Amino acid sequence: MCEKNLLIVISDEHRRDAMGCMGHPIVKTPHLDALAARGAVFENAYTPSPMCVPTRAALACGDWVHKIGHWDSATPYDGETRSWMRQVRDAGHDVVSIGKLHFRSGEDDNGFSQEILPMHVVGGVGWAVGLLREKLPDYGSTAELAADVGVGESSYTSYDRAITSAAEEWLRDRPTDGKPWAAFVSLVSPHYPLTCPQEWYDLYDPAKMDLPVGYGHAKPEHSELKNVAGFFDYDRHFDEAKMREAKAAYYGLTSFMDDCVGRILKALEDSKQAEDTVIIYVSDHGDMMGDQGFWTKQVMYDQSAGVPMIIAGDGVPSGRRVQTCANLVDIAATARDVLGVRDDEESNALPGVSLRKIAQADDDPDRTGFSEYHDGGSTTGTFMVRWAHWKYVHYVGHPPQLFDLATDPHEVTNLAQSGVNDIKIQRALTEGEARLRSICDPQAVNTQAFTDQKRRIAELGGKDACLNAYVFNHTPTPGEQKDMSEGSPL
Repeated sequence: MCEKNLLIVISDEHRRDAMGCMGHPIVKTPHLDALAARGAVFENAYTPSPMCVPTRAALACGDWVHKIGHWDSATPYDGETRSWMRQVRDAGHDVVSIGKLHFRSGEDDNGFSQEILPMHVVGGVGWAVGLLREKLPDYGSTAELAADVGVGESSYTSYDRAITSAAEEWLRDRPTDGKPWAAFVSLVSPHYPLTCPQEWYDLYDPAKMDLPVGYGHAKPEHSELKNVAGFFDYDRHFDEAKMREAKAAYYGLTSFMDDCVGRILKALEDSKQAEDTVIIYVSDHGDMMGDQGFWTKQVMYDQSAGVPMIIAGDGVPSGRRVQTCANLVDIAATARDVLGVRDDEESNALPGVSLRKIAQADDDPDRTGFSEYHDGGSTTGTFMVRWAHWKYVHYVGHPPQLFDLATDPHEVTNLAQSGVNDIKIQRALTEGEARLRSICDPQAVNTQAFTDQKRRIAELGGKDACLNAYVFNHTPTPGEQKDMSEGSPL
């Protein structure tokens, strides 16, 4: 296969099942469905961490969060570890970003030839309250999620419109006779605030929304999940009417995002570059949307840790449904593969595999899916491994979870708790821990995360500074951050 362009379109907080091509009975995503029909859908793709900032660092570096040390939302990517973008750019290719990055700053060498409309973390710091994990503080911003539900334009939908227009312009004006290029177009929807433009909200009747998994039943009885739910206590602000409105808005924002994707792909077609371009669509993590009493992300249920992933173009079989576990860290290897950049000693040591190669091969139930979490609301490191139909979740200092996704796709029954006398379950628990330890030592990683976060807390001025500086529920857009720096009201 010859070198091709690479167009990556990434959304924010789009859960894997919320697409027509994944069989969702309500959500309308015609453009993503069309892309899936001419490419490969990865049905078991995962995020490196169910939180924006550490995941985007891992995606850039092509390596696990615990290897690169960007643990949390106050330790953003800073250009120190080589990104795949820098490797591709240094090989002579144009590499542009358009939209959200969530890195430290555009002044760092993130690897791009150009950053258009970038969103970086607030003040080069990010969300500092999440560093305070030994004794969880009160997090008073959770009421905003339910308060923002409704119809209208938000700063995020306006930003996505600007990102989409900028991507259309860049594709239209780009010369077509140079070396293959890479573009990283990063939309924010359907990330909250759950404020949805009227046209898209009207696609969904709140009265007809599907109820969350476990709605009306007790929340999971797990000591660490109780800590997370106590910190991110979004659920107490939702009655049934508000929950239904929130789901309608989330699905509406998903359809709005799908329309933005459609515009970008049409611009690619109109520029006569589509046949020479491999397209990847992903999101950085999912959203629980009330399932099991959780909203947003931070947990290892598939609605949070799973991600949508579609690839189409040269070398990708059409209509393929891939069961092999994949991960966002595979994108680095995919970029080198598509653009013909030779692996070196550094990239050979990374865990990723080209998504084209995975799509071309037979399904491999033995490949391990992996995710980890060391950010706000957690009092300990959380690690997930997935293989075949099993999912094992390891909490340092707390009991594990084990789910059989073949019989329990919504992860309602924790077999680690209910199957203590079942030999098959005990073998799966043993294998899950062995697979985890083949990737990392969870206790050592947990210790290192807390050590590094204590250092970061001190750098930022201590606990009080973390509690009182840069307090927000979602990252302001570039324009809003400019207003903050100039002291203007938002």
